[in-house]
Amino acid sequence: MKTKNKLICILFAVFSFIVIISPLKSQTLQFCENVTESGEPISASSVFNISEKGGYLKFLVNLPYIVGTYSISYEIYNVDADGYETYDNTIYQDVEPKWAWFWKEVTFYRAGRYNVYVYDSDRNFLASSSVRIQYY
Repeated sequence: MKTKNKLICILFAVFSFIVIISPLKSQTLQFCENVTESGEPISASSVFNISEKGGYLKFLVNLPYIVGTYSISYEIYNVDADGYETYDNTIYQDVEPKWAWFWKEVTFYRAGRYNVYVYDSDRNFLASSSVRIQYY
């Protein structure tokens, strides 16, 4: 009986170690100033300053799988102080089906908090995130 309990404890410890140590890959949408050639964000943030004439940032999507489509969309919603979303616009991007990451430069003209949702051409959800745009 002691050997069986010892074996169970060892297996549990090994499993726990694997779960904790191994990085979990998930789909992400990040906002950044630029993107490296290998798909890493440069100056990633959830807050960006723009002039009153507007300013741009990059939307960087990383997936743990290939996207498998030729087109994706970014649905952008303005979020008010109470947390309610109002549709702002949709931006479309051509992609290659074998890509597991891609980015899009997007210009904002108004300050505010925005939720961004990314979908493939079949309207399958890929990723989402929030960004705050403020005037400097």
